[in-house]
Amino acid sequence: MHVTHYVDEMNSPLGTLTIVATDKGVCHIHFGELTKCTASLKAWLKKQGRKGEVVRCKETLKPICDQLEDYFAGKRNTFDVSLDLCGTEFQKKVWNTLKDIEYGKTKSYKEIAKEIGAPKAVRAIGGANNKNPIPIIIPCHRVIGSNGNMVGYGGGLEKKELLLSLEGAIEKIS
Repeated sequence: MHVTHYVDEMNSPLGTLTIVATDKGVCHIHFGELTKCTASLKAWLKKQGRKGEVVRCKETLKPICDQLEDYFAGKRNTFDVSLDLCGTEFQKKVWNTLKDIEYGKTKSYKEIAKEIGAPKAVRAIGGANNKNPIPIIIPCHRVIGSNGNMVGYGGGLEKKELLLSLEGAIEKIS
């Protein structure tokens, strides 16, 4: 599939975020500067079977960056952006379920597994979370261990803690 991927960076309380979108919507958010994630971005695009150019375009990504800035400023608790999800059907099912976790709330991997009708797929839920290409907007940071502990996050537990703290959910976690 030949697709133009628009890319830009933004500063956030988590550090620099690199945002990638197509004409269909946001497809990737990377923790780090574009210069440091270019190789992993190219590898991700190749793995997804996406061909085409990567174009730096602040204007195209401005609405997405504005919503993320509002989120970090505490002015927004939901996102209204189109997504261009790339993943297996199982991963997409998990990610779409994650989008339903309310701001300031958390759910366990086990609860997510039950919700998608696969109660024994707890590890697979963790794997799908780990592959989430659009963190923050698809709030995988809101998924915790069954014992209430904060476990695993692709961006690192300190980023997960910051996001949950921003949402007022951290005091609910042991």
